[in-house]
Amino acid sequence: MTPSGTEANGGASNLLRTSSQMRRRQRRGLIAKFSLLAALMVAVAALVTLIVTILNSSFGLVAVENAQSPGDLVTSRGYPEGTALGDLSKEDLVALLEAEISTNLGRRFEREQRFFDSRLVFEDPYVLNDLCMSGEPPPACYLPARSPSDVEALVVERVVSPTIVGTWSFFSSVFDRDEVEVFAAEKYPAAELEFRSWLSWDFVTSPQSPEPAFAGIRTALFGSLWVVLITLVFSFPVGVGAAIYLEEYARENRLNAILQTNINNLAGVPSIIYGMLGLAIFVRTLEVITSGSFLGTGGEATANGRTIISAGLTLGLLILPIIIINAQEAIRAVPGSLRQAGMALGSTRWQTVRSHVLPNALSGILTGTILAVARALGETAPLVVVGASTFITTDPAGPFSKFTVLPIQIYQWTSRPQDEFRNIAAAAILALLVLLLTLNTAAVILRNKYSRRTA
Repeated sequence: MTPSGTEANGGASNLLRTSSQMRRRQRRGLIAKFSLLAALMVAVAALVTLIVTILNSSFGLVAVENAQSPGDLVTSRGYPEGTALGDLSKEDLVALLEAEISTNLGRRFEREQRFFDSRLVFEDPYVLNDLCMSGEPPPACYLPARSPSDVEALVVERVVSPTIVGTWSFFSSVFDRDEVEVFAAEKYPAAELEFRSWLSWDFVTSPQSPEPAFAGIRTALFGSLWVVLITLVFSFPVGVGAAIYLEEYARENRLNAILQTNINNLAGVPSIIYGMLGLAIFVRTLEVITSGSFLGTGGEATANGRTIISAGLTLGLLILPIIIINAQEAIRAVPGSLRQAGMALGSTRWQTVRSHVLPNALSGILTGTILAVARALGETAPLVVVGASTFITTDPAGPFSKFTVLPIQIYQWTSRPQDEFRNIAAAAILALLVLLLTLNTAAVILRNKYSRRTA
């Protein structure tokens, strides 16, 4: 039988309609594909813009004016012209430092007093005699344990006294070098133009200073590492233990459902709220413990609870819900057949969890924990509320010390009006990004390592 005209027309109509639907679906697929690609490009562009902006401020030309010429100082000690400060003996450097500071004491009294006060806390232990402890102690009293390079650095800082009078960005320094040189020669005729990397080893190992040319992140870096260490020691065992109980032991009832819902909600609470909680509990209520007074720590107890341990416990509470949720997901991903096999062989529930569940879930647990700690490393608001210092030059000596951290140090520098502080803030941001990327890389390595081991 041959199809009638009506059936033939109907089949052709259905074919056309199906073809039209396929074309519409393909167009929607292309639109979705290019929309997602556009979203990716926007994200990459934002990240690249951030990195380029930071790098642009971390390197560039600077105009430096010296209070005294290093060449004149060297020749004043009887050395021939062309001799560098580093070629002088330690005794000559100390004598030079003492002589120059004494002759300029009236002009730079306030700066030298800050110098004497700050150097005391960084010296290796030794006994000061009565002469050094009274009046205006000479620099020799402060320098018996220092190496020649350290004394040279002090001569440069306090006698040569370089001052940055102008800064330029990396792009201006590279592409507009001629214009920058002409401008610097006209406006700063006594200054020397040099290319500077604000992120350097000296920047990492130097303490905070009111002079941007000598300021560093050592104190803030040590504070960040101390805080993160206490955060990890507190939150990791508590979070993983809570996740094991909720996944392996807790029954499905209303109470546990409410508990799980609250944990999920706590993961989205603003960090400033945790700062208020830490202030109320760790700084004020538990001040005797968090200040170290109960141990008789003496001078360290003057922090009044605003110490590293208070900050670490506060950030531990902040990331605790995140660790619990990540650990639960990792434990839940372990096949139930492993649990059943262990129980069938006579193992207890805890033996099964310890020998089978945790080893298979460890990669996910460690990855989630390290990413949570990376978030804690970049937090600022809770630590401001708890009482982190914005300017501190003493390295933390323990969990009961006063402290500052890298994000707060960056904030303090960006709020200063001088352009140089924004340059060192950009360098500190690079250091913080390197630290965060190191943690993220460690998370990837651990995940791959334990994934292969349990495969």
